[in-house]
Amino acid sequence: MTTPFTLRPAAPADLPAIVGLIRELADFEHLSHLVVVTPESLQPHLFGDKPAAEAVVAEVQGRVVAFALFFTNFSTFLGRPGLYLEDLYVQPAHRGAGLGKALLQHLGALAVERGCGRFEWSVLDWNENAIRFYEKMGATVMLDWRICRVTGEALAGFGRQ
Repeated sequence: MTTPFTLRPAAPADLPAIVGLIRELADFEHLSHLVVVTPESLQPHLFGDKPAAEAVVAEVQGRVVAFALFFTNFSTFLGRPGLYLEDLYVQPAHRGAGLGKALLQHLGALAVERGCGRFEWSVLDWNENAIRFYEKMGATVMLDWRICRVTGEALAGFGRQ
């Protein structure tokens, strides 16, 4: 029997739960040492005057057990906006119940509704379960592309070089 769940846009009251899920995701990815987000630091970026991102949460019995955080990007080749999924996480006890698939399908439909030319995300190369899941849903893993990142002290000095 499948546990019923509800997807809905995140609300400010969900911030503590979302940050808790972000911390769980960081633990899973062995990146806890990088997490500095708090509900207070996330609030203006999801719910402030100029939000940088959006989130959808999945609830089971009134409790937030999964989330997807995403934002709009742009493809110069397509000349259209895209939807970029920054993070998606489902608590282990709720995996296999269709929440991850439902979140991805919801965002895919949202991308179509908004006229996006792409729906993209990254996956860690060691996360074989996720890679198989995404491919089964129809995603293409772009093996030729690498993420470039500048952060922290390097970012502060990046423009001065």
